[in-house]
Amino acid sequence: MLIAAAFAQEGGGAAASPLGGLEAFLPIILIFVVFYFLLIRPQQKKMKQHKEMLAAVRRGDKVVTGGGIIGTITKVIDDNEVQLEIAENVRVRVQRAMIAAVLTKPQPAGEANDNPSGGAAGSGGGKQGGGSMLSKILGGKGN
Repeated sequence: MLIAAAFAQEGGGAAASPLGGLEAFLPIILIFVVFYFLLIRPQQKKMKQHKEMLAAVRRGDKVVTGGGIIGTITKVIDDNEVQLEIAENVRVRVQRAMIAAVLTKPQPAGEANDNPSGGAAGSGGGKQGGGSMLSKILGGKGN
């Protein structure tokens, strides 16, 4: 009797799924897609930006190392090392990969901001515009 019941349960039931065995793997595939867009892709993007930042580091940049030390790059030794000045006449060699962030970049000599008013260089009456701005900063009478 037990054998007959087993054969009866095995009989032709519902039709086979059109997706076949893919149906069982669909949740796993969906989880992988979510992980890719939420974890893997942003991490790769961040690594690419960090690599570009390290390639653009040059003398005079103020940087923070991975250990939290803030210093100014005094010399780029090679592709893997830079020399930082962390205090007056205190210089250390640091691996370039240990630079966590660039705080400030010095302006090149040709791009100095000579016109703080934001207008064109010839506008504003020359010295008068600069003089009035200086008098405002120093608390003098402005025109």
